[in-house]
This record gives sequence, structure tokens and C-alpha cells, in this order.
Amino acid sequence: MKLALFDLDHTLLPIDSDYAWGEFTLALGWTDPEHFKQRNDAFYEHYKAGTLDIHDYVRFATEAVRRQGPEAAAAAHARFMDEVIRPAIRPEALALVQAHRDAGEPVLIVTATNEFITAPIARLFGADELIAVRLARDAAGWITGEIEGVPSMREGKVHRVADWLRSRGLDWDRAHITFYSDSTNDLPLLERAQVPVATNPDERLRGIATERGWRILDLFRHP
Repeated sequence: MKLALFDLDHTLLPIDSDYAWGEFTLALGWTDPEHFKQRNDAFYEHYKAGTLDIHDYVRFATEAVRRQGPEAAAAAHARFMDEVIRPAIRPEALALVQAHRDAGEPVLIVTATNEFITAPIARLFGADELIAVRLARDAAGWITGEIEGVPSMREGKVHRVADWLRSRGLDWDRAHITFYSDSTNDLPLLERAQVPVATNPDERLRGIATERGWRILDLFRHP
């Protein structure tokens, strides 16, 4: 089976949806401006450096929305989609996803951003499946700030994709995977894919892709 896997932030989107959501909640007045921005920026730098503790980050990133509750959170996310995500989506990204769908290949978005933020975005792209950080929930069904299961980050993406393959009676040898990513955080999954595509790559990934002869796709080269 041929499959098309996509990272989300800076790969299909020219922005980081996780960081952008944090900035959006800051604009809503849900967080203390100085404290939140300082911590949010620090976590983002750790992510880019490959040193992020995702459990700490998810506790921090969901703190404000947990306080607001499900109804306010849903309303805010709808605004976030209209005001931030839809204007950021580029036609070339939609066309790339559609090309794989037209070829009969299931499309999976595999992201280290949590499911609350990314589920509506995945639907907007027409993805068949979303593999994202799963959020643990309390008895009432609301998010707790903890992560359920293996987070889909770095080697965790390989683990979660392997689980997805097994659930469909497949394994790495019976799937032909094309994986698009911008970041060296995704090297473990890029190395497992039959067709790794360094997409809008950071400087380090561009160098690795050049050395290994991987395809480099500058999807957002033009404004």
C-alpha cells in the first residue's frame, strides 16, 4: 500500500500551529502576557533545537484552555481557524495533498502538535487520518494536561505510525511511505520512509537531505 505522510507545522502550514494557538490565547487575554510569552518562546526554541520535553510543554500549552472549559475552548478554536489557520493555508499545500489523494494514496498527518489544535486543521486539508499528541481526559471528558500514550514526536512518530500500520494488517515492509517534513526532529520517521522528502527544510535537514540524496521540496518558496 502506498501512503503519504505529512508533518504539519512548517511543512503543510507555513506557520507553527501550536505556537500560533498560544499567541492567539494570549491575544484573548487568557494568559499573563509577559510570563506566557517568555515561556512559550523558550519552549519553541527547545523544539527547534530538538530538546523539548513534550510532557512539560503540553501541560503548559493546555493550561489556559483547560481553565476556560469545553464550550469556550471550542468557540475560541473556531475563531482561531477563521482568523489564523485558513488565511495561512497555501494552495500549493492543498494541491500536494490532493495529488496523493487523486493517486489513491491514503493521506496521514503525523504531528507533534496536540489533537485539540490539529484535528480541525487535518479535516481542512482532507487528511484521511490524524496522528497527533493524544490528550488524556478526566471523568467528565475534559483534557487534564497530561498525554495519553506515546507522544507523536521524534521516535514517537515511528512508534505511532507502526501502531497505525499494525491496526490495518500492515507493516513497514508492506507499505510504501512518502513522508514530508521540515525538521530534523522527524529524522527517525524520514529514515523509515521509502521516499523521504525534506519540505521547506531547516538548515540542518537541508544539509542532511543533500548528503543523502533525498528530495528537497521548497513548497513555500514564493510568497
